[in-house]
Amino acid sequence: MELTSAGTGPPRVVLVPGTGFNAAVALPWLKALSAHWATTVVDLPGQPGLSDPRRPRRDRLAWYGRVLDEILAAVDADGVVLVGNSLGAAVVLAADSPRIAARALVSPAGFIRLGVDPALALASAVWLVRPTAEHARRMLRLFVAPGEEPPETEVEWMALMATACRTTLAPPPLPVALLARRAELPCVVGVGEHDRFLPPRRLAPAVRRTMGLDLRVFPGVGHLTTSAHLDVVVSLVGEVVDPSVT
Repeated sequence: MELTSAGTGPPRVVLVPGTGFNAAVALPWLKALSAHWATTVVDLPGQPGLSDPRRPRRDRLAWYGRVLDEILAAVDADGVVLVGNSLGAAVVLAADSPRIAARALVSPAGFIRLGVDPALALASAVWLVRPTAEHARRMLRLFVAPGEEPPETEVEWMALMATACRTTLAPPPLPVALLARRAELPCVVGVGEHDRFLPPRRLAPAVRRTMGLDLRVFPGVGHLTTSAHLDVVVSLVGEVVDPSVT
């Protein structure tokens, strides 16, 4: 298991990236969060990075949740704030370690099935069949706000990933009873106003129904939270860690 850490002082923040991402791609997130709190980024098993290449064959989220519980035991820190993005948010919700103090979820899977409209489906198919930088860029334009260009770092990474790896499918929603239990700890949930996978109009009712929480909507942000918008992530995490940073 590969962990990448930066920053000092309690509490410890543990970041779990989304599908196809890892600590190397999430370095801007690590820099932004570690400016306030000791932060560790997890390379999930089965995702491209420096972790174990094996993937669970079934009960994927439950398996990932147990792996994250083991990681928290290994880092030997209590009062951990878990930060999850996309698939990582569903993994954060699946984890049940007593070391967890709070959760912050960004563009979270685990509440509803991710929507894929025809434009996204076509762009994704072209990217997978011919994973060039230009095809990755065209697809990622649908991951960011209208008129915004995706960062070149993500473009290059997605082209490389599709060339060398097999991507995983989006996870299904977690059981309603599990989500209700997760509401027993502090939790905040945010999503971009232009998220095509998890539109706020669909996500907000599910978050309210399952966890009794109000959804934070990030203006000018899509599903991909770029370096230019990490201030909203820091503010979201600050709501459950230290309100002085918000």
